[in-house]
Amino acid sequence: MSRPDFDVVIGGGGMVGAALAALLASRCHASGLRIALIEPRPALMPLPQEPLDVRVSAVSRAGQQLLTEVAAWPLLQARSPAPYERMMVWDAQEVAGGPNTLIFDAAELGEPDLGHLIENRAVAAALIERAIALGVTLLRTPVMGLHLDREMATVDLGERQVTTSLVVAADGAHSPMRHLAGLGGEPLPYPQTALVTHLRAEKSHGGVARQRFLAGGPLALLPLADGRVSLVWSLPPAEADALLLLDDAAFGAAVTAASDQVLGRLAVAAERCGFPLRRFNAAHYATTRLVLVGDAAHAVHPLAGQGVNQGFLDVLALSAEIVAARAAGADIGDPGPLGRYARARRADNALFGAAFDTIYRVYTDDRDLVRRGRRVLLGLAQRLGPLKQHLVARALLG
Repeated sequence: MSRPDFDVVIGGGGMVGAALAALLASRCHASGLRIALIEPRPALMPLPQEPLDVRVSAVSRAGQQLLTEVAAWPLLQARSPAPYERMMVWDAQEVAGGPNTLIFDAAELGEPDLGHLIENRAVAAALIERAIALGVTLLRTPVMGLHLDREMATVDLGERQVTTSLVVAADGAHSPMRHLAGLGGEPLPYPQTALVTHLRAEKSHGGVARQRFLAGGPLALLPLADGRVSLVWSLPPAEADALLLLDDAAFGAAVTAASDQVLGRLAVAAERCGFPLRRFNAAHYATTRLVLVGDAAHAVHPLAGQGVNQGFLDVLALSAEIVAARAAGADIGDPGPLGRYARARRADNALFGAAFDTIYRVYTDDRDLVRRGRRVLLGLAQRLGPLKQHLVARALLG
């Protein structure tokens, strides 16, 4: 078999794809692993004076450790990652901070925080910068086709083709590469739209992430470093569309009421956007010389902004298999390590997605018995020490 052009070709330079490229380059630098990252429109680091983008993620402690390992974390400091030390979750029928409020506190596990709120584009840009610095080849072109066989994979880039031992599809929820590989599958839509924007709050957020479960879906207020909060409000599409048509003053009043004034009056401080919500877990994460990571493999309801952290866990698991195969002198595209990665991550993501889906269904169920039961559900979790510790640990790890 002739030597391929690259050992690994990663399609998609978002947060997850770029993280995998940077981590593999860092961990396999001595072994000379040749990596290509395909991204037609790579993210650029915003200038320090640019306003924060509305697309932010709650990056867990595990995600921060990954970013630190590849030296991307220092590059993000100019964009002021906002730590949150506590998370409060309560039902709309209860009072925030009351006995039926579930509170996660990093101090319970001896950690300084539960994670950080960071702009998606800044994370992707920092990881791409580090990947290139570590020797990754950036190919600014779309993928036009794939040929996968037992000996080698070929990626068609239009004007050229590249060969590789392993292809990683990290190109999003509707992943063209997933379909080209014959894995298929489409995300299932939730009957909800997520409204996102940034808000100025009358009261200090105090470094606390807050989430209130309303009849139409959860409303989250996530702390930003400049004192504002990031809004993620899940609603039926018709209600979301109506809210987007309101002027800023009316929208601010609606959010203030929906949040039960937990932070006082809220005012719009950025553009407002709506994004359809989906759930997905691919039936297969791997095929001949190709694996899926991130949104190409799975998508969950953004109840706690944890989607990217599941993607980072994919990155850690896949990189461990590749590093081990490389150290053993084995073929990194062999079905053995790819199958181990696929089985472990699909099972974990299925469990995670099912848990979020169950929470979504419980809190959008209008039946009286369900409404009465969920009033005490969070309080019960708060009072059950082992369960709560498990939930806090999961929040830390993503």
